[in-house]
Amino acid sequence: MRFELTAEQTGFARSLEDLLTRTDTAGANRSWSDGDHRPGLALWSRLAGLGVTSLATEATPVEVCVAFEALGRHAVPGPWIESAAFLPVALPDVDLSGSMATVAVPPHVPFATDADVVNQVYAVADARLRRATVQEQQGSVDRSRHLFEVAAGDPVEHGDLTAAFDLAALATAAELLGAGERVLENSVAHVKQRSQFGRAIGSYQAIKHQLADVRIALDFARPLVHGAAVNPKPRAVSAAKVQAAEAANRAARVGLQVHGAIGYTAELDLSLWLLRIRALIPAWGTPAHHRERLLADLLETR
Repeated sequence: MRFELTAEQTGFARSLEDLLTRTDTAGANRSWSDGDHRPGLALWSRLAGLGVTSLATEATPVEVCVAFEALGRHAVPGPWIESAAFLPVALPDVDLSGSMATVAVPPHVPFATDADVVNQVYAVADARLRRATVQEQQGSVDRSRHLFEVAAGDPVEHGDLTAAFDLAALATAAELLGAGERVLENSVAHVKQRSQFGRAIGSYQAIKHQLADVRIALDFARPLVHGAAVNPKPRAVSAAKVQAAEAANRAARVGLQVHGAIGYTAELDLSLWLLRIRALIPAWGTPAHHRERLLADLLETR
């Protein structure tokens, strides 16, 4: 099957890319990490104006993936997966398009992301979506993801939580794909500029092969993400999440290696994507969980 974005989807992707390219998203990410939410909230409002927060209910999973790949490519801060993927499906009768919300879904999402800045906090407990109160903050490998313990309270009327989880997992896969693409782009630019022994290190076959392996991994992940967006069954979503996590992890490892010692520094913007990838790999279902779900589905259909 050949998958191509429609003209409208391509135009939407271009609009997002234009907006995010003109914005200092790395600066917004760093400010968010330090507790200054103003740049991130301003960017949130602009993206909401483009309809990103309404895609889960007013568009298809394909548009959701288009948006989240762009969010990952630019390391946009904020509880986007919770606000724009999970909760709109979990709360179909609640208009969340103009607000920022977050949710904890133990055991796969034990903490609520950015509960210090949102308007509404929820938690899933006993297979019910409930309002929640914010408790102690926990550390995160990605400083732009502020994680909080929450206490579940009274239940609320909700929709299909399994479908909501699957869309959130798919959005996470798309964001990982975008982050992996950005790391590869930065790595290719770096190896063309950095010289050793009088030659750009990108001219060495060993470097070329590693970057080519990243390119292949990302190109193998994208059809699975798009396929799950077209037909978002649990098996397809799990396959997409596993492959996108593996591809992004490969991109991060190779990117760190080709950048050398500077790649370990927090001052280099590359660290924003490396840490985001590290945080998203286990988010909304670890690779092990999704492999188990994929295997169970395959065995059931034999």
